[in-house]
Amino acid sequence: MTAIDPAVAELARWLEQARRIVVFTGAGISTESGIPDFRSPGGLWSRLRPVPFQEFLASEDARRAAWALTLSLHARLTSIEPNRGHRAVAELARRGRLTAVITQNIDGLHQRADPAQAVIELHGTSAYACCLDCGARYEIEPIRQVFETQGRVPYCTHCGGPVKAATISFGQAMPQAAMAAAERATRDADLFLVLGSSLVVHPAAGLVGLAKRAGARVVIVNREATDYDVIADLVIGGDIGAVLGAALAVD
Repeated sequence: MTAIDPAVAELARWLEQARRIVVFTGAGISTESGIPDFRSPGGLWSRLRPVPFQEFLASEDARRAAWALTLSLHARLTSIEPNRGHRAVAELARRGRLTAVITQNIDGLHQRADPAQAVIELHGTSAYACCLDCGARYEIEPIRQVFETQGRVPYCTHCGGPVKAATISFGQAMPQAAMAAAERATRDADLFLVLGSSLVVHPAAGLVGLAKRAGARVVIVNREATDYDVIADLVIGGDIGAVLGAALAVD
């Protein structure tokens, strides 16, 4: 994929013209850093079953299983680096064209590519944990040490409540503040750029339709077709790093 590709050239022109770009990212941008799609065969969920939120609340055994999954994921993410796609998004921010990154990912790679970016994490983050009762924040590493040496799941030292990774589990309510911020940014966008999302998880996927109704150009870059391709102004299949890197001349 090069800058002379007609679709990439069109994307480059639109990125240059836009002044309020919102980028919406899914798992596809992070697979290029070596993070497997959790749902794919051989992915993390095929080996460690994700624990629904209500099970986490109901049982210490479920909390122990959830923490085994969390710590396995955390160990993998600490060795992963942002890729060309993340660097290209960060370049949009440096050029003053990017108003927000809305991400379904929990890996923190956007922030590592450029800590100054405005990142809205719809599904939370794996970077830390918090008490479900009082909201106290806890770093992952001390939890890992106790879990691996003593087999104990964490409880809050302030109120005794269960401590959980700050990610959104199946059955857990979406963070209202993050969704509200995402909707505000989407309504204000003049270009809504989807990178590596299958657009099947709602309500997040509905932001694409919101952007279109608000008058933004919608561009989808994804390896496979999505249900929202029919309303997009431009659809490009291929690797995100190659496409966006070529459009912005970012290595």
